[in-house]
Amino acid sequence: MIEYKHVYKHFRNSKTNVIEDLTFTVNDGELLVLVGESGCGKTTTMQMLNRLIEPSKGKIEINGTDISTIDSIKLRRQIGYVIQNVGLFPHWTIEENVATLLKLQKVSEEEIKEKVKQYMDMVNLDYDQYAARYPKQLSGGQQQRVGVARALINEPDLILMDEPFSALDPITRDQLQDELLKLHEELNKTIIFVTHDIDEAIKLGDRIAVMQHGKIAQLDSAEEILKNPANDFVEKFVGLNRLWKTPDMLSASDVMDKDFAIIRPDRSVAQAIQRMKEHKSSTLCVVDRVTGDNYRLLGLLGQNRLYGISDHTTKIRDIMKKDFSSFTPDISLAEIMTIRESKGLKFSPVLDENQYLIGIITNTSILNVLSQIMPGKEDY
Repeated sequence: MIEYKHVYKHFRNSKTNVIEDLTFTVNDGELLVLVGESGCGKTTTMQMLNRLIEPSKGKIEINGTDISTIDSIKLRRQIGYVIQNVGLFPHWTIEENVATLLKLQKVSEEEIKEKVKQYMDMVNLDYDQYAARYPKQLSGGQQQRVGVARALINEPDLILMDEPFSALDPITRDQLQDELLKLHEELNKTIIFVTHDIDEAIKLGDRIAVMQHGKIAQLDSAEEILKNPANDFVEKFVGLNRLWKTPDMLSASDVMDKDFAIIRPDRSVAQAIQRMKEHKSSTLCVVDRVTGDNYRLLGLLGQNRLYGISDHTTKIRDIMKKDFSSFTPDISLAEIMTIRESKGLKFSPVLDENQYLIGIITNTSILNVLSQIMPGKEDY
């Protein structure tokens, strides 16, 4: 666990604190993204962790140990570090660059070669093809892979990444982001990632710290930041309409209609017709009351099931649709849309963990939510 405790940083030529009263925790195995505008203090926050910059006040602890009590060279060798311009040694081969820390530790040549192969393969660089090449013979994306392999080879528990993909083309950047997520899942390392790109932050972060003027304006999950920005700055920074671009951040609970029409199974067709008219609904939820407002869904009754029934005393239980698809409240809108399209669903119940009916998803309920977050004409 990493803890920043009332950390300040003041440079001599600055009239104000670059970092002011920074207090937060990074959990083990978490990928935390620091994001914000240029000059907000995100890189300074990161570099204080490996003591490239020393705090003016406060302290930073790793697993309960104040890092100021650890030799700075020893500390840095225990932390992986990946930067934007990679920092590869131009006159060393790729194998030599990846093995930098192992050479400093005087690991045997045989073990070095074995581990270099292992970590080059981990970042999708073929050892036989690339080990003997030099950095200038590789593309920008390949050089970044070398940088990541070099940061990982010493098997640190903590990896710092300072805008590592920002200089790459969009396709290569997207590929490396995907590879980083895969590596994080496989290795379960603690990663602190700095970026100025909110889209990158949303894609990568378990949590995101939005920074402003040396402080954290909001530290939360991407979903929470998108749905409930802490202040006007965060709302403006992430973009008012960004949820429209990231529908996977919306869930069933966000797009369901909580005002749905219900009917008991022992009611008649005549009563069902009347209920549809009253609620202006073409579908009724056939339910059994459990307690209070908790209803167990037994079936669905659409208008199509009423056609051709001349006996209006027929009970609902005899004609209702019993085989229906339902959603949990936390399933994403992207999944909902895929499932609804593949199954041709028009009316989708949402059931909570107790299997109680809590809402209904229809095309209208989805559009009602999206229309509130879609950009208007004035935004184009």
